Amino acid sequence: MSGLEPFGARLRRAMDERGPLCVGIDPHASLLAQWGLNDDVGGLERFSRTVVEAVADRVAVLKPQSAFFERFGSRGVAVLERTVREAREAGALVVMDAKRGDIGSTMAAYAESFLAKGAPLFSDALTVSPYLGYGSLAPAVALARENGTGLFVLALTSNPEGQEVQHAVRADGRTVAATVLGHLAAENAGQEPLGSFGAVVGATLGDLAAYDLDVNGPLLAPGIGAQGATAADLPAVFGSAVRNVVPNVSRGVLRHGADVVALRDAADRFAEEIRTAVASGRAPDEGFREGQ
Repeated sequence: MSGLEPFGARLRRAMDERGPLCVGIDPHASLLAQWGLNDDVGGLERFSRTVVEAVADRVAVLKPQSAFFERFGSRGVAVLERTVREAREAGALVVMDAKRGDIGSTMAAYAESFLAKGAPLFSDALTVSPYLGYGSLAPAVALARENGTGLFVLALTSNPEGQEVQHAVRADGRTVAATVLGHLAAENAGQEPLGSFGAVVGATLGDLAAYDLDVNGPLLAPGIGAQGATAADLPAVFGSAVRNVVPNVSRGVLRHGADVVALRDAADRFAEEIRTAVASGRAPDEGFREGQ
C-alpha cells in the first residue's frame, strides 16, 4: 500500500482549507508569447516554475495539461516531471490532465505512468476517457484504489462535439453521460468524507437538473473565466453537488503572468469568489471577472 490517504479524503481537506479552486498549467504557445517567453523548453520551464512558485502553496489543486509539455519531447516531459514534483512538495494536489483511455494492459500502463507511487509523473489524480466503455478503466480504478490516488472521468464536457456521444441514449433509456455518472456513484458508495472517483462536468453547460451529479465524488469543472462561466453560475449548474465542485481556471489566472504577485492575486480573488458562491448559493458581490 502507498501509505497515502485516499485521494477523496485529501482533496476534501485541501478544498476546506484552501478553497476549491484548481489552477491549470497550460503553457501553450500564445501564453508563452504573452509572457514574453520563447516557445521552447526554456520558456516552458520558466512558465511552469513561475506558476508553481505563485500558487502551489495556496490553491487546492494544480492541473498541468500534459500535451503542452509532450509537444517538446523528452525534455518537455522532464519539465513536467519537475513541475509535478515541485507542486506537490509545495502542498498542492496535482491532477494530471492527460485524458488517457484504452483497454487492458495498455490502460494499465497509462495508469502506472501517472498513478503508481515512484513513477516520475506520479500525480494525485488523472483525467481519463471512458468512451471505450467504462469497464475499460478498470486497471486505472484498481491502481488508484491501491495507491490512494484518484480519477476524473469525462462525463459532461463543455465542447459542443461531446454531445453526440455523451447525450446519446442507450437501449435502456439512459444517456451515456448518465451511465458514466452512475458508475462513478457506485465506485464512491460509502466513502467518507468524499470518494476518489470524480467526473469532468463543464461549468458552462447551464441547467443540468436532468443529471444526478451527486456521485459522492469530486466534479472537476472547467469553464470559469475565459470560457464564459462565472463563480455565480456554479450553484445553478451543480445544485446540491456544488460543495464537491472543483472549478478550474486556467487563462483567467495565467494571463496575469509572468509576475508572481499578479498571478497570486488573481488566484486569490478567483478562490474567494468561488468560495463565496459555493458557500452561499448566491452570486457573490461584484468581484473579479475575466478581463478585469
